[in-house]
Amino acid sequence: MKYGYFDDNNKEYVITSPKTPLPWINYLGCNEFFSLISNTCGGYSFYKDAKLLRLTRYRYNDSPLDTNGKYFYIKDGDTVWNPGWQPTKTPLDAYECRHGIGYSRFMGAKNGVTAKILAFVPMNDTCELQQLVITNDSSEEKQLSVFSYVEWCLWNADDDMKNFQRNLSIGEVEVIGSTIYHKTEYRERRNHFAVYSVNADIDGFDTSRDDFLGAYNGPDKPDVVLNGQATNSVASGWSPIASHQINIKLAPGESRSFVFVLGYCENPQDLKFESPNVVNKAPAKALLDKYRTDADVEKAFAELNEYWDGLLSRYHLESSNDKVNRMVNIWNQYQCMVTFNMSRSASYYESGIGRGMGFRDSCQDLLGFVHLIPERARERIIDIASTQFEDGSAYHQYQPLTKKGNSDIGSGFNDDPLWLIAGTSAYVRETGDLSILNESVPYDNDESKATTLMEHLKRSFDYIVNHKGPHNLPLIGRADWNDCLNLNCFSEHPGESFQTFGPSEGPVAESVFIAGMFVKYGEEYAQLCEQLNMTDEAAYARAQVEDMVNAVMISGWDGSWFVRAYDAYGNKIGSRECEEGQIYIESNGFCSLAGIGMAEGLPRKALDSVKDRLDTKYGVMILQPAYTKYHLELGEISSYPPGYKENAGIFCHNNPWVSIAETTIGRGDRAFEVYKKTCPAYIEEISEIHRTEPYVYSQMVAGADAPRHGEAKNSWLTGTAAWTFVNISQYILGLYPTHSGLSIDPCIPKDFGDFTLTRKFREGTYNIKVTNPSHVEKGVRALVVDGVTVDGTVIPYEAGKKTYNVEVVMG
Repeated sequence: MKYGYFDDNNKEYVITSPKTPLPWINYLGCNEFFSLISNTCGGYSFYKDAKLLRLTRYRYNDSPLDTNGKYFYIKDGDTVWNPGWQPTKTPLDAYECRHGIGYSRFMGAKNGVTAKILAFVPMNDTCELQQLVITNDSSEEKQLSVFSYVEWCLWNADDDMKNFQRNLSIGEVEVIGSTIYHKTEYRERRNHFAVYSVNADIDGFDTSRDDFLGAYNGPDKPDVVLNGQATNSVASGWSPIASHQINIKLAPGESRSFVFVLGYCENPQDLKFESPNVVNKAPAKALLDKYRTDADVEKAFAELNEYWDGLLSRYHLESSNDKVNRMVNIWNQYQCMVTFNMSRSASYYESGIGRGMGFRDSCQDLLGFVHLIPERARERIIDIASTQFEDGSAYHQYQPLTKKGNSDIGSGFNDDPLWLIAGTSAYVRETGDLSILNESVPYDNDESKATTLMEHLKRSFDYIVNHKGPHNLPLIGRADWNDCLNLNCFSEHPGESFQTFGPSEGPVAESVFIAGMFVKYGEEYAQLCEQLNMTDEAAYARAQVEDMVNAVMISGWDGSWFVRAYDAYGNKIGSRECEEGQIYIESNGFCSLAGIGMAEGLPRKALDSVKDRLDTKYGVMILQPAYTKYHLELGEISSYPPGYKENAGIFCHNNPWVSIAETTIGRGDRAFEVYKKTCPAYIEEISEIHRTEPYVYSQMVAGADAPRHGEAKNSWLTGTAAWTFVNISQYILGLYPTHSGLSIDPCIPKDFGDFTLTRKFREGTYNIKVTNPSHVEKGVRALVVDGVTVDGTVIPYEAGKKTYNVEVVMG
């Protein structure tokens, strides 16, 4: 069943029931200030770093679901309700949530009163705007009381949730007029504070959670709201909040509009105070002065929409398939932007405190983002490379505020170095900017050890060359892409993190998946070398790639599919020799898309085996048969119940690898079949089974062994977003950036029909019309650029040229 519908004209998903299976959320913010907001107004806000600069609290995995948000209570006589339904859960006469691109709208109605909320983060300010409009739709005068509510986090979200010995004594606020200032720790180590303000006179306020809620009450039944009168409490220690009370009288048909601003402000250290122990409020006043009126809000909202319209126009599809159009043109690119901003740190599943920006994750996210804002991709590549170690290995993650690597989950994930090559290659192919390769970049943020970025890439490449096992395959280290395949861990006791326990390296355990990566990205490294006229290095790289291909052909092929790995005892994983876990998706997808054994037909055999043994109606599982007992030599992968996560779940992230691999052998029907199975627009109808948002990808779906096969988990922040956009945009629709120009070589279903693409690439706009009169799956019979027939599939790039009109005939 569905809980809403797509409004493609407005780029919105419209949720028509607040009782979605899980909170269905949106992300507000593009630059430094971010908010998460659910379809019932749950969520939280932070500046730059969800761990270190969290403005508001959220309670993860709490019951009831989606606890804490930015709420408005409306008291109408004895009835108290919320426009977004939560937290009072008073039944509404009408409800609607519209999640748009960088904004969300809410509409709730009760007893002749309608309340509408528009929430978004303006482009160039560190705040969230909430425009609340209340209308009396009844035939009688209405006297209402409106109460706002947010609960402050004491900045460090990790410390906030456990250091009660200190934190129950440090909360500080200040109230001036209609503005509530949160200034905890400002007197000592901080030079930043938060504000929550409204552009109207208020009839009361509260800043003490205890006084607002009352003892043993939750936000569903706050004493202040039920009593209809704020207490003007000033928090001193304990838990600070911000709540305004506004009493309004509305004639029939009359509306009142209010602008609430939740903002982050900071001062230079020498300008912290305007007088002894009095916060310098100048930045807050300047911020609030910008958003005093509805016209101010409308102007900022128009700027936001213009910004997103410009970004999304960089890749635009027109086809007869509405579902593919909406994913390509709107939601997939939008999710790519969010994953670029957040990596895997801040969602309703990742608290933002245990994971920063992933090295591997951020490199992969670049693949789907680089066409949107190349200059930000460039900056991110430098940030990532700056955390690399001198030997080419890497921290597995870094903190976004400091941009320094952290050891929370250690290092030694031996696929990490190759992802830096992948992200850099994607950027250079997109932009033609070779200067990035000569940028001076430190190791472990130590400028005294800086080299060029190209040297970083060489060390990434050579790290694999210098870390091979008995079969001349890459050593797996702590793990590879599959963080749960911990072949050197041997953890026997609860509480031992699989990602940090045991040795991070071993001389035997090898990864065939990394071998596939090395073949693909080794060739891309060689191409970068050629761009810098490093012909000897390019030849060296290709020789190493050829050696790796031979190693896979000798030791990585199991007869009908690619082996996954070798364990610390030298035994095969992902082989018919195994009792459980006989075939894996990762090595078969990546080795196939890398073209290993193409002449011998190995990718076709491997992909046929994937379809036969791993495919389900909800997507391709990660392995089969599932592990039914814990394998000490395999680690976390065998700790999950069968069908969940890495133990035979459907990892949406690597389904695109299979689809891409299918395009390399020309099977467009099968490539699109795989694409559809995890594509949100295609599974909207089964939202009661899938449960997560029907407009964005999730990390995983329960596999065939699970009791709830088809149920998704961990939406939004997943490499699925970038890889799926790469799959549909570059391989199925076929528009692939090369160093010499855009290549157009679609691989589509026979009945997909003709389509047009608009693609902004470097300085030019490419208007491309693709026709398929013979209904083939792959093959370009004719390529005409500005009336001139061109051999091959690459549209020749001309520096400075603004417009390309391209006709493609498949056949």
